[in-house]
Amino acid sequence: MQTKELIRKVREKCLPLCEAEGLNLWDVTFEKEGRNYDLSVFIDREEGVFVEDCEKISRALDPYLDEKQFDSLPPYTLTVSSAGLERRIVRPEHFEWAMGKMIDVSFYKARDGVMGVCGVLVSKDDNKLVLETDDKNMELDMAEVALVKLHFEI
Repeated sequence: MQTKELIRKVREKCLPLCEAEGLNLWDVTFEKEGRNYDLSVFIDREEGVFVEDCEKISRALDPYLDEKQFDSLPPYTLTVSSAGLERRIVRPEHFEWAMGKMIDVSFYKARDGVMGVCGVLVSKDDNKLVLETDDKNMELDMAEVALVKLHFEI
């Protein structure tokens, strides 16, 4: 099973599970970390996510992942967790949610001598991202962008 198909199937299964618990499904990833694979489900709720919420989703998802259709997957670890304060912003609905918020953008290679920038998300389309930094707008080509995440300051 290809990664995109796995993620799609897990998302489809998790959406009603999360809705039943009053949670939002933020993202699903399947990534190789060294020799290991991690299937991660990130959940969110305005008032916060608790360990019990993660446990409920994990326990509800386990029997589904034990089905024969997933037998071809390499050994992996399932993790269900909060999207976090510095959550990744990947999907179109993430960018909509982040409009007007401070975000961190990392580049694949240095741009003007820096590997990233922080600013307020002004707009996003398929090809570009516009941030407000130091009272000016900065337009970034999405082909340059390696990672976008919510900015968090203590």
